[in-house]
Amino acid sequence: MAVPQPPLPPPSDHNHHRSPARPLISLQPAHATKNPSKSKKIFRRVRSVFRSFPIITPSCKIPVSINGTRINDGHIHGGTKMTGTIFGYRKARVNFAIQESSRCVPVLVLELAIPTGKLLQDMSMGLVRIALECEKHPSDKTKIVDEPIWTLYCNGRKSGYGVRREPTDDDLAVMQLLHAVSMGAGVLPIESIDQSNGELTYMRAQFECVVGSKDSETYYMINPDGNGGPELSIFFVRI
Repeated sequence: MAVPQPPLPPPSDHNHHRSPARPLISLQPAHATKNPSKSKKIFRRVRSVFRSFPIITPSCKIPVSINGTRINDGHIHGGTKMTGTIFGYRKARVNFAIQESSRCVPVLVLELAIPTGKLLQDMSMGLVRIALECEKHPSDKTKIVDEPIWTLYCNGRKSGYGVRREPTDDDLAVMQLLHAVSMGAGVLPIESIDQSNGELTYMRAQFECVVGSKDSETYYMINPDGNGGPELSIFFVRI
């Protein structure tokens, strides 16, 4: 006697809403791996608060010299060279990732309360300096780049807040797409259901990391030709 079979489930329309396939992640672990420090735990607490802050559109302008060359072109600081990537949807908050090389998992990911398109536009017009300040606690042994949240200044103007976070799956997908890129800028071919924030753009360059003290660390963008082109400096300071 034949055993009755359970009814088949109704056809699913899942394929019609499937997200685009993500690239296979083959990034190497960074040598400077960290323990899941308390900043990761604190980040979960402050991220929801940070999300409630408005995006501030700063006016970032610094004078250039008469002959048009930017001040401090061709940085030579004797620091550590690393790969830096600015990326994000044009109208959404910009992200900044630092890697030991373009083929490694990021050692630092920042989310800044500045629209991606605005920052890239200002960088194309002149030197941009971003300062991230947080309060100093004498008994705290946290590394400065492991602080969870900073007050953000763009060329001296207060521009909201910056948050350090762990790399998300989306961050790793972007880094994977760019793993063979040492420097450059463009638009990434990633589809989004919500198109209101514009295209996913990026700019990648080499940065020089200079540690001044346990309470100060700076990342200088390196211009390969020594002059012209966008330039960015990011200062971490505990005060």
